Amino acid sequence: MSVSKRKKSISKKTVKKTLTKKTATKKTATKKTPTKKTPTKKTIKTQRTNVVCISHKEDNDGISSAALIRQAFGGDSILVDYPGQMEAIQQVVLDKKLKSLYICDLGLSKNTQDKFVDIMTTLRKNKIAVTYIDHHDIDPTIVKSLKKIKVKVIHDINECTTVQVYTAFKSKLNDHASFVATCAAITDYMEDRPIGSKLLQIYDRQFALINATVLTYNIVGHQKDPDYLLYLVEELADSKFPHDIPNTFEFAQIQVEKLSQMIAKVKQGMKTMKNLGYMEILDAGASGAVNFVMGLSGKNVGVAYKERVDHGIYAVSVRGSKDCKVHLGRIVNILATDLGGSGGGHDKACGAIIPKLKIKKFITELNKKIK
Repeated sequence: MSVSKRKKSISKKTVKKTLTKKTATKKTATKKTPTKKTPTKKTIKTQRTNVVCISHKEDNDGISSAALIRQAFGGDSILVDYPGQMEAIQQVVLDKKLKSLYICDLGLSKNTQDKFVDIMTTLRKNKIAVTYIDHHDIDPTIVKSLKKIKVKVIHDINECTTVQVYTAFKSKLNDHASFVATCAAITDYMEDRPIGSKLLQIYDRQFALINATVLTYNIVGHQKDPDYLLYLVEELADSKFPHDIPNTFEFAQIQVEKLSQMIAKVKQGMKTMKNLGYMEILDAGASGAVNFVMGLSGKNVGVAYKERVDHGIYAVSVRGSKDCKVHLGRIVNILATDLGGSGGGHDKACGAIIPKLKIKKFITELNKKIK
């Protein structure tokens, strides 16, 4: 074979190999190297699991309502008075894990109702289930607004809040819950109402009365001890009778002795107007003294008030006798709002928060409106 032919042959083979190699290289180059996919950033939603009940801390009805909600749904209880009501609700809005909110025995005044609806609107936009249970007199337009945003409203002025909680969630409660509701009805003076009276018939009346009274005295006497109040909620939720809770009778006896001393103080310090008796309370709760003021004054309405130095206001309790012909809760609601405070409640029992400098005007104007 000649050199030129050999060169030609080699050249063809070499070219072929080179082309094949280049093609392979090209394929290798164009082949996509598998890379780890960067996960797309997704908005991770916080799982909402928290159940919270905000309830009134100053009486049996509020404490017992919280206890039955706890028994039915679990979760945590937040106990507040009227001055602290809106602050507590605003704090709950910040809870990113909040799933369900129950608000019990916390009536709305003209001074707080619009703000309350605004907060509830925010909660509902965040898909939080809200149930509002109460028996105080409420503006019908506010009830309508709450229902419009899908807040579950359970409201009946004819039954105490605990009885309404018991009725609404009876299937989730045990048999003992009926006794808790009975005691609440007694101490809210509503044991003669349709459901309350039927519940009372289940039990011996004196047995229910003494337990309701012992529980009330323990609640009133521990208003400055929030941990104890939460302890009462837990014990009632665990189906304890008030008399079974350690030291309740002993503490009730202490409260009774304090109240017996209050009689003499009311006789000495009480003042009267044409339609009511009134008195400033210095060393006890206003709610514990107000019935003495009404009874000992001989008037159809009694007013007791105690200064809350930390808030610059007076906490006011108002009670009416069976002969009182006006709805005290409605009158106090409007009057307190006009004076820069808040208030409201039942026809014969209600309360108010009044700015310190307006207390005398509140009493004078209330006297005028009582006929």
